[in-house]
Amino acid sequence: MDALSYRHGELFVEDVPLARIADAVGTPCYVYARNQLISAYRAFEAALAGQGLVCYAVKANSNLAILATFAGLGAGFDIVSAGELERVIAAGGDPHRVVFSGVGKTAAEIERALACGIKCFNVESAAELERLNALAGRAGQIAPVSLRVNPDVDAGTHPYIATGLKENKFGIALDEAAGLYGDAARYAHLRFVGVDCHIGSQLTDLRPFADALDRVLPLVGQLRAQGLPIGHIDVGGGLGIRYRDERPPSVAAYVGQVRERLLAHGLADLSLLLEPGRALVAAAGTLLARVEYLKSTDTKHFAIIDAGMNDLIRPALYGAFQAIQTVRDPGAAPGADYDVVGPVCESADVFGRGRHLHLQAGDLLVVRDAGAYGFVMSSQYNSRPRAAEVLVDGGRFAVVRARETLADLWRGESVPGREAV
Repeated sequence: MDALSYRHGELFVEDVPLARIADAVGTPCYVYARNQLISAYRAFEAALAGQGLVCYAVKANSNLAILATFAGLGAGFDIVSAGELERVIAAGGDPHRVVFSGVGKTAAEIERALACGIKCFNVESAAELERLNALAGRAGQIAPVSLRVNPDVDAGTHPYIATGLKENKFGIALDEAAGLYGDAARYAHLRFVGVDCHIGSQLTDLRPFADALDRVLPLVGQLRAQGLPIGHIDVGGGLGIRYRDERPPSVAAYVGQVRERLLAHGLADLSLLLEPGRALVAAAGTLLARVEYLKSTDTKHFAIIDAGMNDLIRPALYGAFQAIQTVRDPGAAPGADYDVVGPVCESADVFGRGRHLHLQAGDLLVVRDAGAYGFVMSSQYNSRPRAAEVLVDGGRFAVVRARETLADLWRGESVPGREAV
């Protein structure tokens, strides 16, 4: 489904005109469509058909309203920090449905996750395994563990979001993982319950998924033959979306591919854990901004908007393409090719180059597919307060994160010899 549509000459998200949100909340702001979130989640849930758990990857968008929406649907959660765990709990999520990933878990983070009784620790190194065993022993607990195996598979995605090659920092090589599982008896305070594998993000081809499974699943069979009660395979997330001309597989095709590989390896009884992030939230979000100035040079037309790379860094960081359209329906009106840029003092502060748009100063624009890795990666660079976040539900909307004030920029700072500001 697409939550955005033109009606009566203006762009709506679900049943709310975006211009009404801009008038009430100001710009820039992030706008999320709740019903699109629900639809995306239910597609994964239907494909799983009760054979496992959808664990939303909190890093994609950690707003409490987003988390509460998924918690209300019975979702699990994939976290990478204690802060994300606390957000899940604050949003009403069940810590017993949480898996904890990430290469740098601190002792304090592990202790908190143990106290909450999370579902599983996805361990990424031998050193982490030793730390977890010691901390679980100190707490008088048996920690559930799966090792994140690095299959050395090229996911064919941007190098910054590829995680399954041997030169990446993530996971444990297959041979090393086999040795650690084989030495399970020496970890008295751990229970090896699964195997984990995640090869990257924004994947639009099923072949890397299949290649990774064909390398990892023989390890699962080997471990079971040795008597280890491996009950689940966590295949990570990474399923891509269409930003421009990509053709990602459907959720049903993706899960069907996983099931096909399980059947081929005689492991059809394994429970599946999926960790979608972008595929659940990206298309449900837009960044709403206003054109401040139109500027032309001998070679370019610029549309300077009030959102900057501090609000949405993906285009600057990854060279990512995200569609841009006007809130006012341009119809057949002639336009021009604009570089859509922000006010931040960096030449990288560009949302799109050569976009054909019909514009006037003061017009509203949306940057589409901004629900994932948008606000969560934003900053206060150039001392710019972070944007508001809004959740739309049918014909209603609510501010789910207030816009920061100028005073918020220096909250917690102080000048020695003076009272804290």
